[in-house]
Amino acid sequence: MRGNDAIAQILKAEGTEYLFCFPDNQLINACAAAGIRPMMSRTERATVNMADGYTRMLNGRRNGVVVTQSGPGIENAYGGIAHAYADSVPILVIPGGTARGRAGSEPDFSAVANYGGITKWAGQINQTQRIPEFMRRAHTFLRTGRGAPVLLEVPGDVAAEEMGDAAIDYSPVAAHRSAGDPADVRSAVTALLAAKRPVIFAGQGVLWAEASPQLLELAELIDAPVATTNSGKSAFPESHPLALGAAGNTVTKMARHFLNASDLVFGIGASFTTNLASTAIPRGKVLIQSTVDALDLNKEHHLDHAIIGDAQLVLAQMIEEVKRQAGDKARRDGGAAAEVKTVKDEFMEEWMPLLTSDETPLNPYRVIWDLMHTVDLDTTTVTHDSGHPRDQLVPFWAPTVPRGYLGWGNSTQLGYSLGLVLGAKLATPERTLINFMGDAAIGMAGMDIETGVRLGIPVLTIVLNNQVLSGYPARYQTAVELYKFTELYGDYAAVATALGAHGERVSEPNEIIPAIKRAQAEMAKGRPALLEFMTKEENRLARYPVS
Repeated sequence: MRGNDAIAQILKAEGTEYLFCFPDNQLINACAAAGIRPMMSRTERATVNMADGYTRMLNGRRNGVVVTQSGPGIENAYGGIAHAYADSVPILVIPGGTARGRAGSEPDFSAVANYGGITKWAGQINQTQRIPEFMRRAHTFLRTGRGAPVLLEVPGDVAAEEMGDAAIDYSPVAAHRSAGDPADVRSAVTALLAAKRPVIFAGQGVLWAEASPQLLELAELIDAPVATTNSGKSAFPESHPLALGAAGNTVTKMARHFLNASDLVFGIGASFTTNLASTAIPRGKVLIQSTVDALDLNKEHHLDHAIIGDAQLVLAQMIEEVKRQAGDKARRDGGAAAEVKTVKDEFMEEWMPLLTSDETPLNPYRVIWDLMHTVDLDTTTVTHDSGHPRDQLVPFWAPTVPRGYLGWGNSTQLGYSLGLVLGAKLATPERTLINFMGDAAIGMAGMDIETGVRLGIPVLTIVLNNQVLSGYPARYQTAVELYKFTELYGDYAAVATALGAHGERVSEPNEIIPAIKRAQAEMAKGRPALLEFMTKEENRLARYPVS
């Protein structure tokens, strides 16, 4: 067999069902022959984004695999791989490479040299006989420790070279996890039980570890309310009485109230990094952090207690330790839920005029509210693009199940959500997949509506079209003015229709829900849909001061 055939055989053995790809690379043909379905988008970045969404929905139990051509193909993929790295998504990237005899001859592009900063490991398969070794190492890095992209460059002559049957002996690689040091767990639980107002701050590590049941059990056991980061949103059901919602660039009033008033914050699967995905933690708190990666520790904050380990295993340890230390005195029904309800009622009363607004142009909060009350939250996954679609969605969408929301904000590339939602739908075809975009974002990625049509991936894209780059400060006003509405401004619903999707433009409040139902009917037939809602520039965002 040739090198490419061996790689394809190994990918099949590792459970690969889709190859997210862009020609020209003969590995695509080898994988198709092995029974792996090629999925090609309109650009390499979107191809990577699809692999990213696919991997997230499966929590890394299967990893998205990306194949590009050498040179311009892997060069174009850089943004998507950088985004996956920022959000700790373990995808396997296999670019073609220059034949070994010509490597290093300008303008040869070395993927290994250029991707070292945004991958967990980047290597080149330098001998055909070493393909099983390199593939084994790549999958080990994908499935162990903190998630991140892994890159394997395959020189053209290695891919085409004949080899023996070394790949036949390949066995799939197992995932490995570690629990926390028992002494660290004991001291953290002692502090947790001594706190008068503890708050749990859950990050996406809970989702990757599939630890939501353990998080729920611990929160109820010690009567601690739970906030999440943007990227950890959906790790805790927001229908639960102890749910505070997400705290990112925008934040619910409940999350801010309890983080401010807390005497202890326990971060589980969270890096405690202040950015668009995670709010600042107020100073003066006792801090406990549990993470899979030591690089997260003592970064922005001095930690009082730390536990390194997989979130599911650590939470199970903590539950056992709470019961051992507290016995029948473990706090239950201590009044936290009643306080959460009081603050939540205030929060909803404050924002309900926007969420139910009848104004035209449409208020984007009304679109979010109507959609959330039309779909089945238990079987729906929603994600967002960067900017105001993210900031307006995060505080008010209330997911009920893990991965009912795909949050992100460690990198904020416009256009990311469309590829993300296409890949997520492939991973979970039984779920309804929806992405929110602004008019700037769809301008960067909108041609991949055609990808959904061509590949039969029925997702719903919501475009909040306010015809301006909202949210930018005054110093960017010249650029914003250049972007404002003209009579030639794009009709994105018409573009979607031209690309074969169901497209509708909606301008009246009473048409929001009927349009959503028509889109659902088209999606049930296997057809992607795009609803373009003509909205006002709404700059009121849910932000509450840190104290």
